[in-house]
Amino acid sequence: MNGPVPILMYHSIAREPNDATRELSVTPDAFAEQMDLLDERGFTPVDTARLGAGWRDGGPLPERPVLVTFDDGYEGVHRHGLPVLAKHGFAATLFVSTGWLRGAYDTGGGLDTMLDWDQVRQLAAGQVEIGGHSHTHPQMDQLAEESLRFEVTRCREIVADELGARPVSFAYPYGYSSPRVRRAVREAGFDQALAVGNALARRGQGPYALRRVTVRRSTGIEEFGQLVEGRAIALNFARDRALTKGYAMVRRARQVRRKAIRSRV
Repeated sequence: MNGPVPILMYHSIAREPNDATRELSVTPDAFAEQMDLLDERGFTPVDTARLGAGWRDGGPLPERPVLVTFDDGYEGVHRHGLPVLAKHGFAATLFVSTGWLRGAYDTGGGLDTMLDWDQVRQLAAGQVEIGGHSHTHPQMDQLAEESLRFEVTRCREIVADELGARPVSFAYPYGYSSPRVRRAVREAGFDQALAVGNALARRGQGPYALRRVTVRRSTGIEEFGQLVEGRAIALNFARDRALTKGYAMVRRARQVRRKAIRSRV
């Protein structure tokens, strides 16, 4: 199966999210309705590792694959998401920022109530692949080389220590990457990585730049149906793309200034 695949990007599932996570949260009822739609339309959720292996090695994929992914590690994924996934027998992938989760490695950066490691293990036991999402959730393409490698390797090491298995999938915080970032992720031992892009994933994007579609609180069920079918994506995300292009110019200018400052030191 080499056709385009919708990779859905979720963050928090919450009835009353805080201001920091509101836009990228969905209600428990909306998430349940969206998973019902996938089931009714004959989609089969697979995890990121299976899609990567299928496209890399020619392994089998279902007729209508879709990926359900969660970023950061919010507690609602366990409380509200896991029962719905289990009801349908759906696989998913959770990308954790290890320094945001509750426990020994917590740096205090989490934006809302985060998962603890016992909950992560329960998710892993319920067909949820656990992938990496850096340690402290920085803009990785803005980091110096030493900090970049720390963010990737520290995340990988903690997940491996806590779960007893090396994570093979990664998602870039904020979706930001560059050839240097992608190389660091590959050299750390991850087999595939996800960006954002708000487009369907295609094999030709390469294993370290697969695109995802954002699902947020304002995504109604009709729009959700269009997204998973690959319709009207450009129209629905036109404003996002314009903002992204503008911010990309600002970020490139910042990067040039940083390089100039480092060269004078």
